Amino acid sequence: MATSWLYFSHCRHVLPVLILYALIGCKVESDLPAGDADNGGLLLPDQFVALVVVDSLKSRARHIAVSDNGDIYVKSRFAKEGGNVALRDTTGDGKADIIQPFGDYPDDGTYGTAMRIYNGYLYFSSQLVVYRYKLTPGQLIPDSPIEVILTDDHAHGRHEHIAKPLSFDDKGNMYVPFGAPSNACQELNRTPNSPGIDPCPMLEDHGGIWRFDAGKTGQTQKDGFKFATGLRSIVAMDWNTDDGNLYAVMHGRDDLLRLWANRFSPWQSAELPSEEFLRIREGTDAGWPYCYYDQIQEKKVLAPEYGGDGNITTRCEGFEKPLIGFPGHWAPNDLLFYHGSQYPDRYKGGAFIAFHGSTNRAPYPQAGYFVAFVPFANGVPSGPWEVFADGFAGADPVVNVSDAVYRPMGIAMGPDGSLYIADTEKGKIWRILYTGKKDDFGQTQLAKMEQRKSAAHIRRPHISDDNLDKGVVAGGEKIYNVYCGSCHQNNGLGASGRFPPLAHTQWVTGDKKRLINIVLQGLTGRIEVNGEPFDNTMPQHSFLSDSEIANVLTYIRTSFGNKAGAITADEVRLERESIDHGP
Repeated sequence: MATSWLYFSHCRHVLPVLILYALIGCKVESDLPAGDADNGGLLLPDQFVALVVVDSLKSRARHIAVSDNGDIYVKSRFAKEGGNVALRDTTGDGKADIIQPFGDYPDDGTYGTAMRIYNGYLYFSSQLVVYRYKLTPGQLIPDSPIEVILTDDHAHGRHEHIAKPLSFDDKGNMYVPFGAPSNACQELNRTPNSPGIDPCPMLEDHGGIWRFDAGKTGQTQKDGFKFATGLRSIVAMDWNTDDGNLYAVMHGRDDLLRLWANRFSPWQSAELPSEEFLRIREGTDAGWPYCYYDQIQEKKVLAPEYGGDGNITTRCEGFEKPLIGFPGHWAPNDLLFYHGSQYPDRYKGGAFIAFHGSTNRAPYPQAGYFVAFVPFANGVPSGPWEVFADGFAGADPVVNVSDAVYRPMGIAMGPDGSLYIADTEKGKIWRILYTGKKDDFGQTQLAKMEQRKSAAHIRRPHISDDNLDKGVVAGGEKIYNVYCGSCHQNNGLGASGRFPPLAHTQWVTGDKKRLINIVLQGLTGRIEVNGEPFDNTMPQHSFLSDSEIANVLTYIRTSFGNKAGAITADEVRLERESIDHGP
């Protein structure tokens, strides 16, 4: 029997093997491996267990896919040793004992985020290119030539929201978002009180989802069809075979407080706007940048860049409303409709959503960092969303994003109906299995997960009690928390892969003039800070006075373990005059 198990460990989900198992009297249910004693640190509904497939991957992990024989394919977060990783379990204990990087293609950043299997091909993306390999059944690493399916050939090159997640329908089509290279289509991006451009020209070729031929190589955006628009940034996306529709969870815009401090409070900026769970049909317009969804008022309201005050609806009434409005900044980064048979029936057809966790809810605790479940029936949610898997962050409250030990990113379903979840911070992957009797599962088993909604990283923060700045902030620290902390965090450690740290770096403690000029003029493009690459946009903050810039830079240079000298208002004034008058 042991020999039979080893021989069929990767084939047991194929029909002939199931038949053989029946003939020799084995039960398929018994093939499920045991969960770890501590469930790999996760909190799950009763009768669910988890095991750690791999504790850490050097290249970290973003999205994942699982083949028909149980092999796991991982899109690496860092592509220094191959842009992808393949994992295989040869012993049947659920643990990966073969871990092999593969995929030689240009590394164009840390936001490549797709890994999907479709029609016998492994599709994946970097920031700018969608690739695929032909898979050979039973073979772990594809040996077919790599094919380029789609290239983002826009002249702007790198920009905000550049990830290329993928979904496929049952008619040979591939759906790819082109995120908006902007927060709110302002005349001056991410600059306080800068109005929005109307109409927003970015919507011509960004801020939407395009449909392509999944089997055609060498495509660019002009070869596709604009399927939907008004979508700022999409990372979580899946095709629901039950009703034949595309679904996505959109990242809402940022910086209501930093950009419009005269209209929004810190609490509003932490909670709003919603991360919108949308059904996407051909022609859908979700309203970005003109409107956003307020999940507290349960309505779409006009964005401040277009005259909104947080209440006005006017032109927003005709835009697509979400099925669910999740709290702001939770960062929905994967979506999976469950069509397996291992889990209790209430999960069938429902949606799992991985919330990567916020970076910009200061001065309130960060939030998200868990996997939610939304029950579905007839194409709409059939009940409130639930906490399915929690415990990733390992801390509560999460004050700074760097406090979170793990952050869930990719979700995939295995051939036996197990759910796999990948983490970006350490490259850890969990497998979640159901071990109970399906007929026994109900509200009793869900009770403890309902209680998880009271955790600080999930519940709505109290406007006063949860304000981390209450009674302690003044001077340069106050300016920092309003204009800088949402990205660089209260502890100055930034957010890995997105916002660089300000602690122990020559960018902060070195040349004063360079630092002042970054604040006055902003900084765009790829830089390296403490050995880690970053490719984002630091907006200019020339609207701050000379003394305000001096105060905040002095605070940064003397905080977070930094021990550099102060910067004076006169030093800022001289640099501003140099910029204004030229060399």
